[in-house]
Amino acid sequence: MPLFDGLGSGGEKTAIVIDLGAAYTKCGFAGETGPRFIIPSEIRKPGQQQAVKVVQYNINTEELYVILKEFIHILYFRHLLVNPRDRRVVIIESILCPSHFRETLTKVFFKQFEVPSVLFAPSHLMAIMTLGINSALVMDCGYTETLVLPVCECTPVLPAWEALPLGGKAIHKELDSLLVEQCTLDTDTTTGQSVQAAIGTIPEETVEDIKVRTCFVSDLQRGLKIQEAKFNLDGTAERPAPPPDVDYPLDGEKILHIKGSIRDSVMEILFEQDNEEKSVATLILDTLVKCPIDTRKVLSENLVVIGGTAMLPGFLHRLLAEIRLLVEKPKYSNVLASKSFRIHSPPAKPNCTAWLGGAIFGALQDILGSRSVSRDYYNQMGRIPDWCCLSSPPPESLYEAGKTPPPLMKRAFSTEK
Repeated sequence: MPLFDGLGSGGEKTAIVIDLGAAYTKCGFAGETGPRFIIPSEIRKPGQQQAVKVVQYNINTEELYVILKEFIHILYFRHLLVNPRDRRVVIIESILCPSHFRETLTKVFFKQFEVPSVLFAPSHLMAIMTLGINSALVMDCGYTETLVLPVCECTPVLPAWEALPLGGKAIHKELDSLLVEQCTLDTDTTTGQSVQAAIGTIPEETVEDIKVRTCFVSDLQRGLKIQEAKFNLDGTAERPAPPPDVDYPLDGEKILHIKGSIRDSVMEILFEQDNEEKSVATLILDTLVKCPIDTRKVLSENLVVIGGTAMLPGFLHRLLAEIRLLVEKPKYSNVLASKSFRIHSPPAKPNCTAWLGGAIFGALQDILGSRSVSRDYYNQMGRIPDWCCLSSPPPESLYEAGKTPPPLMKRAFSTEK
């Protein structure tokens, strides 16, 4: 029997908490201060060099079921080492997760692993649970996108969400192109060789490691000068002095020379406004404009930033400076009366904040039991209701009482025709 089998209160074993992200998955046990494991959200099949991403929305249900089944099996029997039939499951999900992915994941848990119950918890709502507040404007800077969602009195305001495809994936793509175009490579026999001629392409894992180890976000004034020099075609704008160049070892035999100008300029794609004047910073203000006027002051003073991209050095400082600069422009100053913006510091790293909120929620055994959807209910209905449908009395209580469950509502962001 695993050491942690007896940790549950009242004889019930602690729940499993899983945050299935596009790049990394966090998994662990409810009531703990951090996930036991953080692993890439991918599986490697025999005979294939390239890993298969687990979070895929554009593949058929049968193929998705096989991928999720194998990945969840790895979580239970290689990392967590527990019997899935003994423990409830709390899954941290994005509100924009398509219905077919959610329902396929549910089918894997109930049909393949026969878990007692499953609870899907919105990641933005779980993030503010770590702070003990009821209202906040939550920004999730993840791998594929940055999503901003206001939460008022523990209720997500769905009509006000804003999102942009700016995150870790966009940074990796930009960094990879700059490394191939501008950097050189030294080997045992040659020096100053171009990256493309020497190795062709750089693996994304290496690009990510270079980003984490060498790159950073500049402050506001420096960032604006970098953008001005980048987009000024006549060359009159002067670029600030770049940071020092660094040498990055590749496989022990090759040395990649990374220019200092790349280290601080690659992150500017997050704050450069596109043709629609959109950037990561404008998402906050555009969301506030959509919110009810009596909630804007509370939301602006309770900003919560989560996600792995938010861990970049200097990101939070630059984000706050960008917001305070943009709010003075007529587009926002004529609408938003509040000029006060504050960012919370959750009791966890930004990439684990949502998981910690799920672990806190999963430790509340009474509430978890009433809000979860049981295996018996799922076997009867064949589907799982959305989190916004779990009103009082909840489905599990209805089923145990022998009553007819309420009709299932369709998800607000369903991909079904």
